[in-house]
Amino acid sequence: MSSEHEQQRSRLHAEQTEQPSDEPWTDLELTIPHNRSPTAVVSLVECALVELTHEDVGAEIVSTSVAGVKRTQYIATDDVGQRFQKRYFDERLGQHETTVSRETVRDELVSRLTHQSSLGGEVGQNDVDGGQDSFCVKPARELRFQE
Repeated sequence: MSSEHEQQRSRLHAEQTEQPSDEPWTDLELTIPHNRSPTAVVSLVECALVELTHEDVGAEIVSTSVAGVKRTQYIATDDVGQRFQKRYFDERLGQHETTVSRETVRDELVSRLTHQSSLGGEVGQNDVDGGQDSFCVKPARELRFQE
């Protein structure tokens, strides 16, 4: 298992160094649906958690469906990365903020990123035009709800 993890980490590092970037977190993004293995998703989430702990960045998942856009954001609130602010915004229901543990963030991100799209196969062509769910890590100052 550890050798598989090291291979995943090495591949992720190779992907990051192929593209010029000043910040190591800029390539931590994923569009859903995707073709990554569950192990690759866990590796991506672990890398994101490290960056959330050590940089002034946050993680965001954006889900689009016929019910509207939903955003879930996570930002570390302590220096050791054990507590995170979770911000949730739903166009219909408004905004909610809470504090959650690192374990909760990890579990929620893995669950959301391994689940294939909130759209499923139930949306007809008139309901949503090419909507996809997405995950990314970006500077905390850019994490604002677009109401």
